[in-house]
Amino acid sequence: MSKVTVYSTPTCHFCHMAKDFFKEKGVEFEDFDVSTDLVKRKEMLDKSGQMGVPVIVISDQIIVGFNKPKIVELLGIKE
Repeated sequence: MSKVTVYSTPTCHFCHMAKDFFKEKGVEFEDFDVSTDLVKRKEMLDKSGQMGVPVIVISDQIIVGFNKPKIVELLGIKE
């Protein structure tokens, strides 16, 4: 399975939706709280050019926001 990384904040509704979706589908992911982790915040900005969260990285593909159809496509998840 593809490596999944989520850059998120604790107060972001769409971040929670994305992480809940991954848990529901049994997708393992790394989660970084960019509200407190300045190194990971810079990493997120360098990768995406975006300050909005979530930023989701699947393999080398960057998704800004909870774009469920794109996530399903990249992970090959059956709905």
